[in-house]
Amino acid sequence: MSDTPVTVLGLGAMGTALACALLKAGFRTTVWNRTAAKAEALAGEGARHAATVAEAVEASPLVVVCLLDHDSVHDTLAPVAGALSGKAVTNLTSGKPRQARELAAWAADRGVDYLDGGIMAVPPMIATPAAFILYSGPRDVFETHRAALDAMARSEYLGEDVGLASLYDIALLSAMYGMFAGILHAHALIRSEDIKAADFAPMLGSWLNGMSGAATGVAARIDQGDYAQGVVSNLAMQEAGFHHLLETAEEQGVSPELLAPLAPLMTRRVADGHGHEDLSGLVELLRTRA
Repeated sequence: MSDTPVTVLGLGAMGTALACALLKAGFRTTVWNRTAAKAEALAGEGARHAATVAEAVEASPLVVVCLLDHDSVHDTLAPVAGALSGKAVTNLTSGKPRQARELAAWAADRGVDYLDGGIMAVPPMIATPAAFILYSGPRDVFETHRAALDAMARSEYLGEDVGLASLYDIALLSAMYGMFAGILHAHALIRSEDIKAADFAPMLGSWLNGMSGAATGVAARIDQGDYAQGVVSNLAMQEAGFHHLLETAEEQGVSPELLAPLAPLMTRRVADGHGHEDLSGLVELLRTRA
């Protein structure tokens, strides 16, 4: 049993998974949820059920927050700001870098240590080797509470800038949704010929696993600003063939809208004289501010 108490505010699917992980790791865990019934099962596992946010906050030096959104975090913490003074708040609620910095400033004004986090897992993955949680904010706060943080999932500390965890979280999720968009489009094409998705899935998974290795090469080109190094399939060739993907979708009765936005970027980049480069050069067209 750990001597360090931890409080978890919010018992949705993810908050419950986090609290369960802390309990299994031996941490004295206090839980609170707006709907009290959600705490009953955890209480049966040994958690202390706090009737109010104030009671929950008083119970522990570390308060883990996993609520619906940014506004709900403010609404929950603001009334107990005095009780939070001198404690550490780790906010694992999904949000944006701007919101993380706003909450950090709010916390600093009230003598509260603040870490922002991004959970890279779904609830069943918590406390398994596949899960990790991103953290940003004061390193000393992170190190002080690392044992509890590691009990929930592997901890990845990104730096003192409190907005970094949210930025990384959104970047990783953006890549995931881009992949899912391609998966959905591919299955829609296959289904147009009455082929079972389950029959196609193994080949699709194998192909995507092979292509995922390109991430390292893309990163090297972006960091060096040289998109002409090690080019295997140049952009001009890809741009010339990309219309086949969109036209085939239309001919198969499938909407191309998940893929279509890439086409004008490819055409623009080639027209600007970068046809000899790699597809990764498109990143230069995505910057909307200097």
